[in-house]
Amino acid sequence: MRNRTALLAAAATLSAAALVGTTATGATAQGPERNVVPLSDVVPAADLARMTEQRPLVEAADTLRWAQERGGYAGFTGIGLEAGRVALWWKGEVPAKVRKAIEEARETAPVRIVEAKYSLRELKAASARLQAELAENPSLGHTVNILTDGAGLVLATDGADSGSGSGSGSASAAGSAGKRAAAVRATASEVAGVPVRTVVEPRSEEVSRNNGWSPWWGGARIQRPGAGCTSGFGVTDNTGAQYLLTAGHCGTFGDPFSSGAGTYIGTPSKINKTHDIMLIQADDVTNFIYTGTPDDNVGVRVDGWGWVHPGEFLCQSGSTSAGVVGGAICNIKVLFFYNDSEDLVEAEQMNGRTAARPGDSGGPIYSGSASGGAIAKGTTTRVAGARLGFQDFGTAWRDFGIRIAS
Repeated sequence: MRNRTALLAAAATLSAAALVGTTATGATAQGPERNVVPLSDVVPAADLARMTEQRPLVEAADTLRWAQERGGYAGFTGIGLEAGRVALWWKGEVPAKVRKAIEEARETAPVRIVEAKYSLRELKAASARLQAELAENPSLGHTVNILTDGAGLVLATDGADSGSGSGSGSASAAGSAGKRAAAVRATASEVAGVPVRTVVEPRSEEVSRNNGWSPWWGGARIQRPGAGCTSGFGVTDNTGAQYLLTAGHCGTFGDPFSSGAGTYIGTPSKINKTHDIMLIQADDVTNFIYTGTPDDNVGVRVDGWGWVHPGEFLCQSGSTSAGVVGGAICNIKVLFFYNDSEDLVEAEQMNGRTAARPGDSGGPIYSGSASGGAIAKGTTTRVAGARLGFQDFGTAWRDFGIRIAS
């Protein structure tokens, strides 16, 4: 059973030396019956209502996203969820196949088309120029992202070189900091060739259910010698091989992964370190995720996966956070996609709560399905207070050709 005692024991084992699995490869560890519940039993009513209200918008946005995914049109800029409607930002004339998709999407939810100043392709090229400059001059900032509406770029800085000196809080210090920020914006805009605004944000840190058993679920404590993470989702590829999807920084090829209590799971077989995703090959997985506390076996069914859209509200079920808050963390709003090589998504817990904790890495990010289950959206990578960085499932689908296991 998944309990705090098992977690503490696992932590002690990790700190002492190497981890040894308690069962051989392919063996099945027996455990108590799992308790599958509808998502409404584990997600706060207000948060579930918000996700339910957005469901038609997400469906319409998915229709548009698939049209772009298939066509790869140069004029595409972004898709976002607004109050009661979907916005599609596009530069130039909208192709006929996309207009057909828009009409199809409008059967589900209102869609507005907005002329964008820059296309996503143009902004990615601009971002690449700015990121190259950051590599040479890191004092400018640390993270570049693209505005969904195509207006330009956002450069995140840590404020360390604000020029405030010892007179912090004074009018002169504020003036100095303002001049510094203006100089950074001017330099960044010149390098990128598009408008760049700056924001002061801390650098995110990796956030590297305790006793699971086969068939393996997402949301469970998983570990290798020296580190612990969370399983994301049980997935399969077109060959029928079965895996646990988790974060790429959680391990490397050859690492033996086990449950929090030491039951052997398997070793990584596919890793994309840049995108921070990894597949651990397992004997058997299934389409469920843990959503309760470390002391129970409560979980929900995963009914498939979907694209992620700015404005969408999601939940996360990392194993460490479950022990702190007693379940899932919800009311997490998608803000935008990072545009560095990691291609992560940034979101924010809208009540100001800590969005994730060490050990939540690789854990499931999800929304609600119409049938009372969950829709896979991604896996946790890093956190900065209420801000959450995660990789979307669509990227894992592109990289590995996977789908949710049945």
